Amino acid sequence: MTPAELETTPCKSVQQLLERYGAIAYDKQNDLFDVIGENSWSFDMAAGTISFGPALVFPVQILGTFSHSSESWLWAWANTQSGIPERLLTQARQLKTYGEEQEIDLLKHDAVDAEEDDLHLIGSIASGLFDASGYYLADYGQGIMLITLKSELIDQHRKHDVARLLHAFPEAISLYELDHRPAFISYAALKGYTVTEQADAVTASSAAGSLTATFDSLGRLSNLSGSSS
Repeated sequence: MTPAELETTPCKSVQQLLERYGAIAYDKQNDLFDVIGENSWSFDMAAGTISFGPALVFPVQILGTFSHSSESWLWAWANTQSGIPERLLTQARQLKTYGEEQEIDLLKHDAVDAEEDDLHLIGSIASGLFDASGYYLADYGQGIMLITLKSELIDQHRKHDVARLLHAFPEAISLYELDHRPAFISYAALKGYTVTEQADAVTASSAAGSLTATFDSLGRLSNLSGSSS
């Protein structure tokens, strides 16, 4: 199983998208916050960047905004009043097209009722689908702007060792209701591991080492072990 092979089968629901990209997105968030820490943010619409200090300036894509008062989500492509440059809407529009093609309501409707936790779901999907360096929730008081970032500075912090997978995957699946087996297969493949499936187990191997995940009759993770090369 490779990332290219994953992409040959489109996801038909938000749940499937989350199972494919949720764990890798969570992994990337660790790397993102290793870089930006707890620094405050500043957004420059004209430049299309977000900064966390003078040395940490990253290009962004705007996915949409969440309103605290109405508890609703508005996709950036539908936000005609804010004057968002078209170049910052590429990913939001691609998600709309994906939603229309696969009949996924969350992605194709301009506005939906939402909770703040839903922003992590949308951010995770976009981060994984577009191979972003991570996503960020920029709270501006009245609402939250959800963006993705892309930067080699962040990507170079990315860890592919066995210890990272052993640590990150159990934490990721604790955040959402996921089918653990396909979530692990996707995560390992997207981390560059070669995945081999058995009846009740999945083995992932790379130059860094190998991991074996075993699952119960309901597909829930029962054990995850690994060793470094």
